Amino acid sequence: MLSRRAGWWWAASAFLASGCTALLGLDKDYHPLDGAGGDAGSGGGDASSGGGDASSGRGGADHGSGAGTGACTPGDARCSDNRPEQCNDLGQWDAPEPCPAEAPVCSGGACTTPPSCEGLPATCGSGADEGCCASALVPGGMFNRGNDPAYPATVSDFRLDRFEVTVGRFRKFVEAYPGSRPAADAGAHPGIQASGWKPAWNGELPPDAAALRAAVTCTPDNPDMRTWTEEPGAQEHLPMNCVSWYVAFAFCAWDGGRFPTEAEWNYAAAGGDEQRQYPWSNPPESTTIDASYASYDCRESAAPGCTFQSDFGDIAPSGSRSPRGDGRWAQADLGGSMREWMLDGYGTYPAECVDCANLTDTSNRVVRGGSTFGAPSYLLTSARVSVAPTAPYYSLGMRCARTP
Repeated sequence: MLSRRAGWWWAASAFLASGCTALLGLDKDYHPLDGAGGDAGSGGGDASSGGGDASSGRGGADHGSGAGTGACTPGDARCSDNRPEQCNDLGQWDAPEPCPAEAPVCSGGACTTPPSCEGLPATCGSGADEGCCASALVPGGMFNRGNDPAYPATVSDFRLDRFEVTVGRFRKFVEAYPGSRPAADAGAHPGIQASGWKPAWNGELPPDAAALRAAVTCTPDNPDMRTWTEEPGAQEHLPMNCVSWYVAFAFCAWDGGRFPTEAEWNYAAAGGDEQRQYPWSNPPESTTIDASYASYDCRESAAPGCTFQSDFGDIAPSGSRSPRGDGRWAQADLGGSMREWMLDGYGTYPAECVDCANLTDTSNRVVRGGSTFGAPSYLLTSARVSVAPTAPYYSLGMRCARTP
């Protein structure tokens, strides 16, 4: 994989981190790096560029060639890189316009709600009155991964969903399954070649909806920690957990989005060049944290805000700590709630990169953001851990990125 502006060949042998630590005795493949907040490492693959297909099944972008140019029939509409284009009276395509946050997917030449939110009530945010598919623009730029000047990176503009994927949104995916399984190359980063779905992964997905429902019941020793329920109920606004990397990838591709790269997610959480310690840190160097900012540390010792109820009583509704705990660009729960899957395989950072990701199929994938059950150190924007891509942990969920 080659970066758009600088070629980097990442050593695939660098992906293994030393040591395994159990979180609550359950996250058997949970690998923190040495040092406070984790080592600033990322991935051993090659940073690739240019021309990945960002279309992704239902709700995905319909790509037109030559955005803003070429002959057309007046009144026609199309999507180009997730932006609608209209054919004007002169028979020319007008310049494409970005979709708004509340309707961030271009389909059939118009901006629309992602399929996971079609017909869903607004239940996210601290007032439980926001649409759960809002997707906020993150202006690109340069920053230091892991808040370490030794690892600068540049990312282009992208959207990152304001909320983690909820049970209600995931239910739409299940209802459409297996028709919602991704096609080859679906869910690709538009600037990273070969970053979309690989047919070789098809066997990692459940064969039918019944098998999918059975797959999201968490690890066998903790089935009561799942947020999923067979029938819609009081948990629809909770973040979906117990999803493997493959299922999460498939969901985002079907929903007109994709996985964020680790660099993108870290950039959003750190507030770009502000290099925040926590997503909400203001000033950036502040390490202030309490239950008003995030849901975290609900383990053996009673942290403020923890109820220690049975089942999933400590898992907070999506966005319930907003706006106090929001990141610079309004994403909620970037620290706490659920750890989130990244596109990247796990390894060490290259010295510098532009729109890059580790596409190596390593034995573990990067997860970020800490969780309701994790210590405060895992919520730092510099912290990164790795998990086997088949692992369905109760502390692990997902958030989708999109083309602006």
